[in-house]
Amino acid sequence: MEKIHLLPRNTPLVGEIHVPGDKSITHRAIILGSLAKGITKVTNFLNAEDCWRTIQTFQSLGITIEQQHSTLTIRGKGKCALKEPSIPLYFGNSGTTARLLLGILSGLPFFTTMYGDSSLNNRPMQRIVQPLKQMGACIDGRSHSQHLPLAVRGGKLRGIHYTLPVNSAQVKSAILLAGLFAEGTTTVIEKVETRNHTENMLRTFGADITVERHGCIKISNKKDLEARHIDIPGDISSAAYFIAAAAIFPGSNLIIKNVGLNETRTGILDVLKQMGASIMIRDKKCMNGECFGNINVKYSNLKGTIIEGNIVPRLIDEIPIIALIATQAEGSTIIRDASELRVKETDRIKAIVNMLLNLGANIKETDDGMIIYGKTSLTGGYVQSYADHRIAMTAAIASFVADEDIVIDDISAVDVSYPGFFQTLYQIAPTA
Repeated sequence: MEKIHLLPRNTPLVGEIHVPGDKSITHRAIILGSLAKGITKVTNFLNAEDCWRTIQTFQSLGITIEQQHSTLTIRGKGKCALKEPSIPLYFGNSGTTARLLLGILSGLPFFTTMYGDSSLNNRPMQRIVQPLKQMGACIDGRSHSQHLPLAVRGGKLRGIHYTLPVNSAQVKSAILLAGLFAEGTTTVIEKVETRNHTENMLRTFGADITVERHGCIKISNKKDLEARHIDIPGDISSAAYFIAAAAIFPGSNLIIKNVGLNETRTGILDVLKQMGASIMIRDKKCMNGECFGNINVKYSNLKGTIIEGNIVPRLIDEIPIIALIATQAEGSTIIRDASELRVKETDRIKAIVNMLLNLGANIKETDDGMIIYGKTSLTGGYVQSYADHRIAMTAAIASFVADEDIVIDDISAVDVSYPGFFQTLYQIAPTA
C-alpha cells in the first residue's frame, strides 16, 4: 500500500498537457495485432499495468512483442498460430484482459486456465461464459463458472445470434472475438450502444464485420487479419480528471492535447456542457475509425443535472469524477441507471458515496446511482481508495476544492491506468 498526503491547492490549472494512450484501444490493438499476420506497430500505447497483463498473456501464447519507448512491435503469425501456454494465465486486476481473452481462448484448440487478483477473481464472468457456451465453448470454474479461476477447452465454435442482456462493451467484444473462430456468422444485438473500439479495430485489421442499424453487429471467420500501424489517442477517461479540475477551480484554463473523441466515450463532455461548462474541441481528426483532438476547458459556474438512460454507458468510468464535479455545482445532480458500477473493481456507487461523505459532501446512495446536493465545501480528511484507481484519482482531484489536507490510504492502484498521474498533477498545479 502506498499512502499519499495532498495539501489544498492554490494554483489554477493553466497550460497544456498530454494524457497517456487510451487503455481500451491499447488492449484491442495488442489483441488484434497478435491475431494478425505480419508486423503491427502500436505507437503511444498505454504503458500501464493492465495493458502489460494483455502483453504478457500473448507472450505466453507464443507471440513476440517488443517495446521501444512508447512503441510496441507485435510479430503476429495469424489467429490460428497461438500456442497452448505451459502455465496458468494471470490477468492481475485487468477485467478487459480476462473477458476479451475468454472469447479468443474459447476458439483455440487447446486447454487454458486463468485467474486474477482477489478483486478480479470476484468480478462477474457468467455474463461472458454464458454466450460462449452457447457457441460451443467448454468452460468450467468456480461458482459454476461465475468467477475466476476458469478453465477453457477451446475449439469448434459456431456462430450465434445474441442480444446483450447488459450494456457491456466487454461482453460484446468477447463474443465478436470468438466469432473470428466460429463457423457461420455471429450476430450481436445491443439495445444501447456501448463503446465501439472493438468494431473499429476489427474493421481496421480487415475482419469480415458489418455494423448495421439498430445495434446489429455481424462477424464471420472468412477473412484473416492483416497487420496495421495503430496510433493510440490519449485516453478521455484519464483526461476526465484534469477536465474536472479545470472546470471546478477558479481561474483555470487548460488544454489537453490529442484526446480520443470517440462518440461512445464523450458522455462526460456532453454532461459538463449541460452543466454549463466552457469546453471547446480544437483540431479534430479521425484515423482508423477513431477521432481525436484537443480539449480546452475553462472554469465555469456549474449547475446540477440529471444523468440517466442511454448516456450512462458513454461515461460509466467517469461517474466517480462527475460526482465530485457535482459537489461544486449549484443544485442537485441525480445519477440513475448506473448499477453496472457495483461490479467494477469495487462497488463504485458505495465507494464514491463513502469517499465524498468523508470529505464533507452532501450525497446519498441509491440502488442504481446517487444524488449529490450542491454546492458544498469539502473539508478534507482521510479517505479510502478501495484499491480502485478511479476512486484514488478522484480523491486527488478533490484536493483542488478541499479546505484542508486530504490523505488517501493507498494510491498503488493508479498504476493500472495512469502511472504518471501524480507527476502530471504536480506539473500543472504545484502545492503551496
